[in-house]
Amino acid sequence: MSGAGQVAIVTGGSGGIGRETVLRLAASGYDVVASYSSSEQEAQALVDASGDLPGTVIIMKTNVADAGEVVALFDKAEDRFGGVDVLVTAAGIFKPATFAEADDAHFDREMAVNLKGTFLCLAQAAKRLRDGGRIVAISTTTLALKPPGYGIYNAAKGAIEAMIAVLAKEVGGRGITANCVAPGPVETEFFLKGKSKDEIAARAAGSPAGRLGQPDDIADAIELLVSDKAQWISGQSVRANGGMA
Repeated sequence: MSGAGQVAIVTGGSGGIGRETVLRLAASGYDVVASYSSSEQEAQALVDASGDLPGTVIIMKTNVADAGEVVALFDKAEDRFGGVDVLVTAAGIFKPATFAEADDAHFDREMAVNLKGTFLCLAQAAKRLRDGGRIVAISTTTLALKPPGYGIYNAAKGAIEAMIAVLAKEVGGRGITANCVAPGPVETEFFLKGKSKDEIAARAAGSPAGRLGQPDDIADAIELLVSDKAQWISGQSVRANGGMA
């Protein structure tokens, strides 16, 4: 895959799946604008790690739940690199809570980042991606697994899959594809945080491969979907989970 002359925006680009995706795209020649929400140190480490790659990586602190900041993110990509060809929405938050435990503040925060934030990025992409572009939104395999405590998270991700299926039809006439990648458990801080060693081992054992996914496993799927080889794949949700579900 060659991304020379193409430009990507990756939200949540400073850690985990987003970070691996940024580096993978930059290694293929894409110029990348990576958004981050909090840790400037992690974001700068990403830039440092990309220093020898063919593509240029720049960072921008962005609250994806803020419409003005999402517009500014796309503005930055256009001002610096001349346009946008690829959007990958990897920004997200999660804190498990059963329905009995959760309150409206918990619901509002998760929906703001996971659902509204994705919607705002998709809306800008629909207006501003160049013809032939690629959109990949991160969903989750927990939609199939339905574990307790994931009700709000799954509600947001299910809505994202529904939006992508419609968006694919709205932008398809311009040669733009829109898909979801739905990872299973991936060994990132996002997944590991708050889990005991026994819980982590149980999740790994639940995979036919007997292991957790790695960020590069998910980046492989994203890389395929943004490539020319996936021009006939659109409106789909690809479960990248090693056969877990």
